[in-house]
Amino acid sequence: MQARRKSELSALQNEILEAVATGVPFSEVADTLCRRAEVLAPGANCTIASIDAGGLIHPVAGPSLPAPYGEALDGCSIGPEVGSCGTAAFFGIPVEVTDIATDFRWKDYQDLALPQGLKACWSSPIRSPEGRVVGTFAFYYRESRGPSDVERQLVDTCVHLCSIAMERAEVSRRLQHLAYHDQMTGLFNRYAFDEIIAQNMTLPTRSFGLLLLDIDDLKQVNDRMGHSVGDGLICEVARRLANVGAGIDAYRLGGDEFAVICSDCNDAENMAELAGRLLSQMEPAYEHDGNTILLQITIGGVLSNKDGTSADALRQNADLALYHAKQTARGEYIHFHPGLRTSIQCRSEQIALLDKALDEDRVFAHFQPVICMRTAKIVGVEALARIRTHEGEVISAGAFAMGLTDSKNAFRLTSCMLEQIASAMRGWIDEGLELGHVAVNLSTIDFQRGNLEQRLRAPFEAHNVPLNFLQIEVTENVLMDQEVASQVARLRAQGMQVALDDFGTGCASLSHLRDFPLDYIKIDKSFVDHLLTDAICSAIVEALISMAQKMQIGIIAEGIETAEQATRLLEIGCPLAQGYYYARPVDGEAITTLLRSFNGKVSTPATDTDQVRNSA
Repeated sequence: MQARRKSELSALQNEILEAVATGVPFSEVADTLCRRAEVLAPGANCTIASIDAGGLIHPVAGPSLPAPYGEALDGCSIGPEVGSCGTAAFFGIPVEVTDIATDFRWKDYQDLALPQGLKACWSSPIRSPEGRVVGTFAFYYRESRGPSDVERQLVDTCVHLCSIAMERAEVSRRLQHLAYHDQMTGLFNRYAFDEIIAQNMTLPTRSFGLLLLDIDDLKQVNDRMGHSVGDGLICEVARRLANVGAGIDAYRLGGDEFAVICSDCNDAENMAELAGRLLSQMEPAYEHDGNTILLQITIGGVLSNKDGTSADALRQNADLALYHAKQTARGEYIHFHPGLRTSIQCRSEQIALLDKALDEDRVFAHFQPVICMRTAKIVGVEALARIRTHEGEVISAGAFAMGLTDSKNAFRLTSCMLEQIASAMRGWIDEGLELGHVAVNLSTIDFQRGNLEQRLRAPFEAHNVPLNFLQIEVTENVLMDQEVASQVARLRAQGMQVALDDFGTGCASLSHLRDFPLDYIKIDKSFVDHLLTDAICSAIVEALISMAQKMQIGIIAEGIETAEQATRLLEIGCPLAQGYYYARPVDGEAITTLLRSFNGKVSTPATDTDQVRNSA
């Protein structure tokens, strides 16, 4: 008899271990184990339950018990008086109850067990290799009794097999989690994203939204504050994406690139609303080890039923939308449309055009005069980049503006322009044609690449031109960066003039004029265009002129094209003007001739600012 029992237990072990080794799901292994145990222990009803990390019971198998019984126990907390299984798991020791009707540990569960004819229960804890209770194995009896010696031996074997099977299931679950989740953020990863997109695109009624996004200026955070701060920023963005709401699945595709899939988005309006929510999620500042960082993301989006016939096409179009948004609308959302392909192709062509022109020294400066409106004299010039083709045609900046979105091109162009400006200024000084300033436009890239002060000084020192002739122009959006504002203040302290370009079109507020170091404000052409036809525009321009005078900041009106505009600006006290009405941008030789026509009688750096401020 003993040999037979040993053989039966050995056969049971072999069957269960083979099932575990071949990857049979734990629920199936548990069901098989219960059925085989009931054959070897006639009259016993076997159950297996798992215990989660929160101490909740989850029935896994119980083939001889009614389904409602297991459902009623699902989610119950373990405790000192939670039947046999809950108590065994709580204390980590076997619990034998020979009479459910009278045992105090069953007092709250008697009404659940007794109507099923269950009168006794013996439960044993199942432990992980680390010793944590991860489940229970139990025999229910339909008579008041405890286990026999044979059943004890059988239970020891089953508990051991359960421990092996549950550990294998946990390892498989962890591997599955690692395969589909990003280890840094806990979000779904690129592998999961690719699989879900491919599956969704095969559905007959596919309709979902896909947003791709990345973090703006993460490289600057890494460079200035360290990669630990940058990693923390990535995790914070991931956390906020995960909390956007139900029906939204977030993925980290790698680096600072994320994806969001929304099964409820079926039109452009839904997509825009979701993108708005994502942008709003990023508004609160992020605090990390004493650093305060303003989060900003840029988003591109597509709809599965409109913007791509395959998973690859959908992803590619979302990439195009994000790419375009990064170049033209940082910190905002752009939905894909077919025209983006043309726009991106145009950008690539312009990048190549400018890059080649710089290589071949075909980039040169044109200069547009800045006029004192009361004296009609030139008080300064703005340097504007032009390209000369091999055929001698001159290409204006608008035709290669997108080429400047390439950081290398932008950096090289500024260096090229500075050298030409300093050289031209030296020639004008030598002729006695002194100017109040020569302005050059600087971009965010110029400030981000580092060593800007030395880059600005070097050509002026080489040509022996004082730095107070150089005026740097920055837009509102560039100056809003606190790091840029700090650099601008340092440049101004070295004698350079600072002008805020295109004022009124960016995101700066009037309060920033108090905080930012400025010598001039340039009123954007869009206000001048409507000066005579729009009362609001006229009022804004008049208020800006009055405000600048009181703040002792010079003010220049850009884009003047008619005598009527010039007359009106003069009436309301505008001191300086620039535009086609006075002169178009011309090359160095032409501007020199124009300056000579004034016989050099123009304002000097010492008197220019005073004349500008007092000429109204």
